Amino acid sequence: MAKTIHSMIRVLDEARSVDFYGKAFGLKVAQRLEFETFTLIYLSNADSPFELELTVNKGRTEPYALGDGYGHLAVSVADLDSEHDRLGALGFNPRKIVEFNRDGALFARFFFIEDPDGYKIEVLQRGGRFQ
Repeated sequence: MAKTIHSMIRVLDEARSVDFYGKAFGLKVAQRLEFETFTLIYLSNADSPFELELTVNKGRTEPYALGDGYGHLAVSVADLDSEHDRLGALGFNPRKIVEFNRDGALFARFFFIEDPDGYKIEVLQRGGRFQ
């Protein structure tokens, strides 16, 4: 059986991205691997074995085109309202909190923020299928 272990995104500025993911989600550098033309940085925290891999291509100066296929990273938090306030105070401009209902019942509460490279991150209230 396959086990999901990480997702990779390409970032322009290593320090800016590491700082963002550290402040926003408590992710810390688990490993940093330097290669001739690129650097890999694996970020994780104690709450999950899943890692976010940042790839920095050396010499790149232009932002990456993220395309029109909508994708995102999702994280769950214990207190959505507090996290919304905290991320706003950090200047990360969280979007409004959305309540998504299905069959007359609350399915999810969430909001989105973007990282320094424009990747979308869904922040969900922990509960139900979103543990």
